[in-house]
Amino acid sequence: MHKFINLLFFIITNLFSIELQKAKTFENQINDFSSWVMSEKLDGVRAYWDGKELFTKNGNKIYAPIWFTKDLPNFELDGELWTKRDDFENIQNIVLDKTPSKNWQEITYNIFEVPNQEGNFFDRLKVLENHLKQNSIIHLKIIPQIKIKDTNHLNAFLENLVSKKAEGVIIKNYTKSYFSGRSSDILKYKKFYDAEGKVIGISYNKDKSFKSLKIDFNGKIFNLGGGFSDKQKLNPPKVGQTVTFKYYSLSKNGIPKFASFLRVREKE
Repeated sequence: MHKFINLLFFIITNLFSIELQKAKTFENQINDFSSWVMSEKLDGVRAYWDGKELFTKNGNKIYAPIWFTKDLPNFELDGELWTKRDDFENIQNIVLDKTPSKNWQEITYNIFEVPNQEGNFFDRLKVLENHLKQNSIIHLKIIPQIKIKDTNHLNAFLENLVSKKAEGVIIKNYTKSYFSGRSSDILKYKKFYDAEGKVIGISYNKDKSFKSLKIDFNGKIFNLGGGFSDKQKLNPPKVGQTVTFKYYSLSKNGIPKFASFLRVREKE
């Protein structure tokens, strides 16, 4: 009986799992940009629309208000629930609340892919463009895509966005048919790396003010003390929570260099 329950759980879990596109990291591995486009990487909550409901990238239901979803198309969409740059904590609080609030009025659904449609990337986006010509949906948008001229064009685009507090850039080979999973045909380009680690301890100064978090990062333990606002220092992340931090390189021992706190990562 126990084996049957485990098998049933495995089947149900895999039945409802979502396999979406996942980006690798851009590390100057492209010599010819003639088939590539770039767009801003929005720092929001990724959301998959299956034609009826919204889900996080991990397959958890997003409890959006009815007015937000009722006019969405009956075909799949993949995009970012977002408000503005440098607003992730607010976006996460709104979107992951199981009781949708009036603050959903701040949220827009920004599409970067139309899954399982025929043709190349622009053909797939055209399906949504045609739909929006016939149906006005104010909170549904398509993320602008720009053809890349060369490395200088890409770098200038990144620098301009970062100066405006954007997270980074996504570049994509627009000639490819739809695919899922992690691929070198879609890459993320940032000024820094980001990663997640589990809080396993908190250190305080002699005056009992917050000093740093002790982080477990893939089995490597290090102290994270930078990047916290005065408000966050008064109420730091708790032991057991997962936090996102940025860093610029890894030491020979695999420890993040110049690590800085970004946010608490809630379950999506």
